[in-house]
Amino acid sequence: MSINLVADVQDLKTSLEWGQPAFTIIDVRDRSKYNYSRITGAISIPLNDLESRAQTSLSRERQIYIYGENDSQSAQAVRTLQFLGFTAVAELSGGLPAWKSINGATEGTDC
Repeated sequence: MSINLVADVQDLKTSLEWGQPAFTIIDVRDRSKYNYSRITGAISIPLNDLESRAQTSLSRERQIYIYGENDSQSAQAVRTLQFLGFTAVAELSGGLPAWKSINGATEGTDC
């Protein structure tokens, strides 16, 4: 049984501001929502593609932060990666709305 780690958006923002780039941010929402607005630097791997793309697209040595449409979708993505053997995986609590609420950098057609 794996533990679902939850990361705070403020902690992630602080890491970015301090230039600690040894992590990956994954947006598991569908591509149109990703294109509309996303955390700056996040990569798009829709939840339905996560299992098939994880082995070739992600590094096991990096901390991985995941956000989705809601915390339930994020938690499912975390469980998927943990099942595949990724250990440094955390759900970004509150996702994109929480990120925007602390004025985290975003990109996309909404910005």
